[in-house]
Amino acid sequence: MEFDHEKEHIDENMMIIQANIDDMNPELCSYVMDLLFEQGANDVCWVPIIMKKGRPGLQLQVITAASQLEAMESIIFRETTTLGLRYIPAIVHRLSRTFEKVNTAWGEMIVKTGYQAGKMVQYAPEFKECEQVAKQFGIPLKEVYEEVRRQFLMQNK
Repeated sequence: MEFDHEKEHIDENMMIIQANIDDMNPELCSYVMDLLFEQGANDVCWVPIIMKKGRPGLQLQVITAASQLEAMESIIFRETTTLGLRYIPAIVHRLSRTFEKVNTAWGEMIVKTGYQAGKMVQYAPEFKECEQVAKQFGIPLKEVYEEVRRQFLMQNK
């Protein structure tokens, strides 16, 4: 399912899938997350939880279109140690998004913006781009991130 991110909208027929897991090597989490995103998950997160008998565990949460449930189930059951899943119907409100170029000392960089009712309410530099600049120039990532945000504000006064 493709989503139109140029316009603010509500996506109905979405599902949240949850799985509580207490006996899986946490090193597998990023691999599972990548597989879920590759198959069309909208969002994936791992939440630390305390399960029955005080056992530490993780809760996998996946937001996906209802039409993608079978693909998500297949990955979760195949790649994790869970024995069951919970499904929660969801409606997702998405802001419109744009990607704007900002001039910096390191060249043009991208800032993702979010708009609600036509007004910008969120903005953030593209993380991977900032990470690449930090590595290339040997400077702290947080400095790159802050400078891109500062330049964005200056260019959008």
